[in-house]
Amino acid sequence: MGLALIACSAEFPNTTVSAATDAGDDFLGGLAQSDACIDFSHHSALEGVLAACVAGKKTLVIGTTGISDAGVALIREAAAHISIVYSGNYSTGVNTLLWLTRRAAEILGPDFDLEITETHHRMKKDAPSGTAKMLAETLAEVRQLQYNDDVRHGRFGDVGARTQGEIGMHAIRGGDVVGDHTVLFAALGERVELTHKASSRDIFARGAIRAATWAHGKPAGLYDMRDVLGLK
Repeated sequence: MGLALIACSAEFPNTTVSAATDAGDDFLGGLAQSDACIDFSHHSALEGVLAACVAGKKTLVIGTTGISDAGVALIREAAAHISIVYSGNYSTGVNTLLWLTRRAAEILGPDFDLEITETHHRMKKDAPSGTAKMLAETLAEVRQLQYNDDVRHGRFGDVGARTQGEIGMHAIRGGDVVGDHTVLFAALGERVELTHKASSRDIFARGAIRAATWAHGKPAGLYDMRDVLGLK
């Protein structure tokens, strides 16, 4: 993602890469030269990145996935001081999928069973993906369910018949798949499937740069790509 961000920055005439840092590099020195930070590192670095951006009053775009509930709480605390965009996916297409998922769930109603399938490359460490979690949270909100209680991650053995109050979640890992996500609405006699397939990481890089330029100068607060794209 770092290489994609550097390459795609050339498409944005008012954007310059001031510094590119990896583990062991001078992050604070690079941050001091910048107006905004785009973080696609690892969730273990979150606390330090937040503290540095708050101290330097820098806009922050968080693209790291696998962040715990405690980490999200830290993000919310930091957003009281700086503008932060936090999203599980920065693709314009995926955020359109999120919007369509909400509308489909509202229109189709409780008679349709809900299942999510996500596929990623063999090197992805966390599951489900941040995007799949966002999709499940959207469905749970419409159905007035709770993500932690009502999402079923895979099925094995004699688990009994599917209940109406559950959201199925299935993660597939293999090859070099950048990211595929499908939301299945299944009822008696019919089903609806909404799918987004990513073939390049550049879509995430472009979205993250767009988010950084949008958020710079905005009041302190926690934003997501729906804010950036005007989908709220």
